[in-house]
Amino acid sequence: MPEQPISHRTWLSGVTITEYYPAPERWFIGRRVTAPGLAGRYAADWLYSARGLAMEGDGVDNQGRRVHIAQLGSTGWVNARGRPTVPVCLGKWTDGPPVWLIGGWRNRHGAVTFPLASGGWSNGPGRRTLPYGGVTFAPQPSLPLRYYHSIAVDPRLIPLGSRVYIPAYRHIGGGWFIAQDTGGAIKGRHVDVYRPAPASPEDLGRYMTRQRILVIPPG
Repeated sequence: MPEQPISHRTWLSGVTITEYYPAPERWFIGRRVTAPGLAGRYAADWLYSARGLAMEGDGVDNQGRRVHIAQLGSTGWVNARGRPTVPVCLGKWTDGPPVWLIGGWRNRHGAVTFPLASGGWSNGPGRRTLPYGGVTFAPQPSLPLRYYHSIAVDPRLIPLGSRVYIPAYRHIGGGWFIAQDTGGAIKGRHVDVYRPAPASPEDLGRYMTRQRILVIPPG
């Protein structure tokens, strides 16, 4: 049975808390390609991979400029083998984790590959290229989010504009946040905390389960 939107001050238990941030282009190794909606060229994997703009929503290019994905179009995600996969719940997908949007390059086996800035390909030469179905990008951040102040939620449970207290973050800004963002992989009792990018892409940030949070909906 689907959960109902919270309509009054409520302590919510069984919550999973993760973290997200604007993806830095400096981490990515793809050949620089044009991006619909942006001037110049950018690393292909920063634009379209599941570690980059397409998944995170926002990023910082190599010149320090903030950009975001404007439209996902009619596309979705594929796994490493190039097969469609859809989010079911936190960390669970119908056919394994996503690695790339449905468009882009495929090798002779149909698996995802992309051209490298250093030359060659990430996973064998690309034999065909698929359309992205209307994906576009735009300059500036997508929303006026603030580090360790904004969170992404499932608005079917936690209304946008809610004040949310997360005890695990009480030593960072007092633990109070505003529900200002959403995400395709944010479903049910899952809260994503907006934070600065870590020094390394291997640092995935905090991952906490069975947390209890206080939700105060707007109005």
